Amino acid sequence: MTVKGVCVLNGEVKGTLFFEQAGDSSPVKVTGEVTGLKPGLHGFHIHEFGDNTNGCTSAGPHFNPLSKEHGAPTAEIRHVGDLGNIEAGKDGVAKVNITDKLIQLQGPHNIIGRTVVVHADPDDLGLGGHELSKTTGNAGGRLACGVIGITKA
Repeated sequence: MTVKGVCVLNGEVKGTLFFEQAGDSSPVKVTGEVTGLKPGLHGFHIHEFGDNTNGCTSAGPHFNPLSKEHGAPTAEIRHVGDLGNIEAGKDGVAKVNITDKLIQLQGPHNIIGRTVVVHADPDDLGLGGHELSKTTGNAGGRLACGVIGITKA
């Protein structure tokens, strides 16, 4: 059964993201657009809590149910919520088109009810040598966030 989700991002930048998973063991496809970004790479993560009561800070850390270090979406060692970077063009728009094998819309790594955060800086994918590399990718401040909700399939 296909499950679909949606996330409306609010903050210094705006966007709408769509999530789709064809079945329990299928990867999740993430599509959409984020506008108002400075050109370049921006960290893009699923955070643990679906709580935006104190802006994006109340979303907590990256979603990490397996207690691993931060890494690239293609790395063997990574948080479930590590989706790498999105890239904004000169117009400040990032077109999102990601397929990920760890996040789920059903099952143990379900991201429905959690928060998507777009960061100010590039995610160094855990390879930057900075003290925050292995926890956050040193991706900087939180520009926008939104809770992922389930939507009609």
